[in-house]
Amino acid sequence: MNKGQLIDNIADSVDISKASAGRALDAFIGSVTKSLVTGENVSLIGFGAFSVKDRAARVGRNPQTGVPIQIKAAKVPAFKAGKLLKEAINF
Repeated sequence: MNKGQLIDNIADSVDISKASAGRALDAFIGSVTKSLVTGENVSLIGFGAFSVKDRAARVGRNPQTGVPIQIKAAKVPAFKAGKLLKEAINF
């Protein structure tokens, strides 16, 4: 499912316009992003939790030449599925 299909699904589920559903989805994404940027986790009980994890610097290899390269440390977004989501998938 892509973003357009998700907007269509939201609009149909709650009987609102696609434009309103799109704005709501954009607001949700913006809110989660803003929280993660400020170091705050976002937890949706039963669905899951969004957080930021630190990835350590490491040595990798250029796949074409095999030459070792240094990969910098980075912060990466993470999502951990909640119990209800896991149960829904594994019905």
